[in-house]
Amino acid sequence: MPSRRLVAIILTAARVLAIPAVLLFLVAGSVTWAVNDPGLYRNGFQRYHTAQRSGIADPDLIAIGAELRRYFNTSVEPLAVRAPIYGIEQEIFNQREVAHMYDVKRLVRGTYWVALGSALWILSTLAIVVATDRSAWADRAARLAIRGGSVTLIAVFLVGLAAVASFEQLFLLFHRLSFANDLWMLDPRTDYLLILFPAGFWFDATMRVALTSVLGAVLLLSAGVASLGYRKWSANRRREPGPPPDKPVSVSE
Repeated sequence: MPSRRLVAIILTAARVLAIPAVLLFLVAGSVTWAVNDPGLYRNGFQRYHTAQRSGIADPDLIAIGAELRRYFNTSVEPLAVRAPIYGIEQEIFNQREVAHMYDVKRLVRGTYWVALGSALWILSTLAIVVATDRSAWADRAARLAIRGGSVTLIAVFLVGLAAVASFEQLFLLFHRLSFANDLWMLDPRTDYLLILFPAGFWFDATMRVALTSVLGAVLLLSAGVASLGYRKWSANRRREPGPPPDKPVSVSE
C-alpha cells in the first residue's frame, strides 16, 4: 500500500493541478458555447454585411452556419455545403477550404475533450477531498474557486490585452501553433471561408470567449469569497461567549 506521505503528495498535486483545470474548463467551455451558438454566426453575418459581400442571401447564410455546426458535431466527411451565390446554386467551399475545415473540426473536437477532461479533473479532486477529509471539503472548494477564478482572470486579461493591441499577429500565431500545414492560408477575395468569416468576425468571437470566461471566473471568485467569509463569520459567532447568566436575587425576610 502507498505510504501516507505518497498519498499526501498525490492529493496536493491533484489540488494544485485543479487550479489550471478551472482555467481550461472556463475557456474551453466558452469556446464550445461560441462554436455552437447560432447567434454568434447570425450577428456576425449582419454586422459585416455578409449577404452583400458574398452574394448569398441571409436565410442561406443561416443555413450555412447550421451546416457548419452540424459538421463539427458529427462524423460526416467531407464538408459539403451548397447554396445559391448570386442566384446560382453551387458548392460554397473549394477543396483547400474543405481540407482546412477537417483540421478545424479536429481542433474543435479537441476543445470539447479539454472542457470535459478539465471538468472531470475538478470534480474528481473535490470527490477525493470529500472522501479523505469531509470536514474540509467546503473550504477547499472555496479556495479552489478563488484561485482558479483569479488565475483565469489574469490569463484572459493578458491574452485580451494582446488581442486588442495586435489581433492580427495573435491570430497568425494561433494558426501557426494549431495547424501543421498551410491550408489556413486562404485568399479573402475568392475563398468563402474568409468572405463569410472575416477578421472582424474572429475578433468579436475572441472577445466573446474572453468575456464569457471572465464572467465565469468572477462568479467562481465571488462564490468562493462569499463561502469563506460566511464560514469565518459563522465560526466566530459560535466562539463568542453568550450573555452572562442572571445573578440570583436573594430575598431577605
